[in-house]
Amino acid sequence: MGLFIREDPGYNENIRQTGFNRYKQLLALRFGQWWKVNMITLAGLVPLAAGIVYSICVSSVLVLIPCSILGGMIAGPFLAGMYDAILRGLRDDPLPWKDAWIRSWRQNWKESLVPGAVTGLMAGLYAFMTMLFWWAEAMPSLGTVALYLFSLLLLLALSSLYWPQLVLFGQSPAVRLRNCVLFCVKYFWRVMGTGLLQLAYIAIQVLFAPWTLFLLPVTGVWYIMFLSQFSIYGQLNEDFHIEESFGET
Repeated sequence: MGLFIREDPGYNENIRQTGFNRYKQLLALRFGQWWKVNMITLAGLVPLAAGIVYSICVSSVLVLIPCSILGGMIAGPFLAGMYDAILRGLRDDPLPWKDAWIRSWRQNWKESLVPGAVTGLMAGLYAFMTMLFWWAEAMPSLGTVALYLFSLLLLLALSSLYWPQLVLFGQSPAVRLRNCVLFCVKYFWRVMGTGLLQLAYIAIQVLFAPWTLFLLPVTGVWYIMFLSQFSIYGQLNEDFHIEESFGET
């Protein structure tokens, strides 16, 4: 781990670390597993991405809505599998990645259809709105852009809290949403920081497209998902007793 940063003489990969050493430890131990799940997840996102791109090309919201909903429903179980893999890594679950992914699919595919459809629809609408800004003859007002970015920030933050509950606990959607709101209130700045991380990642992907497409096989969705969950995992574990519930330390 000392290729790009100075090696910490107190770092021991075989002992659970804290802080930045924990970040290094997880990447060292889990990168290969997360990369494999990431490739499967990217395949599951292809119908959604294709539907959104086609809708933008024909400039039709009527095409966008059904394509986004259907594509999101297809992507939902794959996103759940990626979240499950990240959270298993964070709590040091010893189950092999392939067995864990199959188990996640069996347990979560039904529950993830509606959240996937909502996520897909929101992704489509925000992408279409971005292109409307680009096509407009006059630049949108600062207030419009600020409202657009703030609403996207809230959506990203809430998604970072909703999906982990979906893959970890058997709760109703109403309970998950209530927990999201209460968690946001309790850890507002940390949750907003998580949303900003994701917003910055999306902005980089969009601003430097199409070159960023070459990074998808490497970073894809797993890295930003890992960063966002890593930043709030301590609070999630404290409030939801994740490791206590799963009997892992």
